[in-house]
Amino acid sequence: MNASRLFTTADGRNHFVTFALVTSLFFLWGFCNGMIDVMDKHFQEELGLTLAQSAWVQFAHYLGYFLMALPAGWLAMRLGYKGGIVAGLLMVAVGGLWFIPATQIAQFWAFLLGVCIIAAGLTFLETVANPYTTVLGAPAYAATRINLAQSFNGIGWVFGPMAGAMFFYGTDHTGKSTGAETLWIPYAAVGVVVLLLAVIFARVKLPDITPGEGEAGSSAGHSATASVVARPGRGVAMGLLWLNLLVLSVSLGMIATAVASIFNQAIFGKVLLTVSLAAAALLSVLLAVRAGRIASDSIWLKPHFSAATLAQFFYVAAQSGIFAYFINYMTSQPPVVVSNATASTLASVGFLCFLVGRFTGAGLVKKFRAHRVLGLYGALGALLCGLIVLKLGWISTGAVFGAYFVMSIMFPTIFALGIAGLGAGAKRAASYLVMAIMGGAIVPKLMGHIADLTNVSFSFIVPLVCFLFVCAYGVLWRRLGGTESGAV
Repeated sequence: MNASRLFTTADGRNHFVTFALVTSLFFLWGFCNGMIDVMDKHFQEELGLTLAQSAWVQFAHYLGYFLMALPAGWLAMRLGYKGGIVAGLLMVAVGGLWFIPATQIAQFWAFLLGVCIIAAGLTFLETVANPYTTVLGAPAYAATRINLAQSFNGIGWVFGPMAGAMFFYGTDHTGKSTGAETLWIPYAAVGVVVLLLAVIFARVKLPDITPGEGEAGSSAGHSATASVVARPGRGVAMGLLWLNLLVLSVSLGMIATAVASIFNQAIFGKVLLTVSLAAAALLSVLLAVRAGRIASDSIWLKPHFSAATLAQFFYVAAQSGIFAYFINYMTSQPPVVVSNATASTLASVGFLCFLVGRFTGAGLVKKFRAHRVLGLYGALGALLCGLIVLKLGWISTGAVFGAYFVMSIMFPTIFALGIAGLGAGAKRAASYLVMAIMGGAIVPKLMGHIADLTNVSFSFIVPLVCFLFVCAYGVLWRRLGGTESGAV
């Protein structure tokens, strides 16, 4: 790889400093996400919640992503990369500082509101920062840059659980838990730091690079020679669009059901779910009628993109489920179980595996075609989850850490493959790919129900299925129209 081209665009400008500054955002949301993933067990014990009920934390987190993804994409297109970043930082600051009054309110909903607001702010950052890294240099190294930036996201994920263990599971001199009183501290600190970052980004000049057609993320292999692959027909694209619509409708129905259940209106929730599915059927009919009118240059008629939103949905679903129940697994399933605080520390070890996977993955996608690496890692993820389901003692315990490693490259690689060749449509596509993170709100609930009925080990059957879909996307990416002309 020509290192000088990694951060140099066609006009000869080097964007290393800009890349380094944007990379700090990846660390930020990794840290926030890391704290989220050790919060479940705290609320289970403080409020006497079941595993499924404690998954409201993940639900609120990913609901923020779902609700703000399209507005974030819309604002990013109008405000540019810099405006989107500053808006996101200010929203994260509001969410972090909200935890101060939330601690005084001392109600579950108050903490969930703070989690949701922070996630809404992070949505802006992810919607802007992910595609931005793909244009800060030669198009051939788009996937390398996004994987490198996401490696610092992994560093934040290592330190997040450490902060969580310190403030969520702390005890006083009598051994009494102090988590309820100190939970606000790391979030308030995040709020202050983020305000300082907002000031810095507001004062610096960020180049608002708009890629041309076939540039940012325009390729997905290691060869500099383009591969000519027959593109799938319009029918495949429409089928994927309908499948996206079905997933969206089910997600909306589950959101409606979940919100209704908060108010103990289970019947109302079922009605809302039915209405959502009926609306999906009606929209499908309308879509079929208007199929011929969809513009040929629509990003939804790019099968490699519309399949990427589905792959991202299932990947984040698997990731959030595994992260959410790691502590529950370590405190109940291994041959030697550990305490909550120790399990939180072990979560940092898991994220260290995740981090190692990110750095090594950035190297792999330089040498091998990114979609093939993704397919291999997806298959390994399914295999590791199968070992966990079988409850094979230390082998299964080791497989949990192995799952962290193989998940490492999935999000950035799917992202890069999804926006490959979309040019100026990359910002709009990015908002949909971030919206697909909604999968993380649904699967922890499902895994929690399965774990409550059986055990935590068996609930890993859910991420197993999700990884199989990710594997299929990697294997079929070229057939879905992906362009192999560089090193995405």
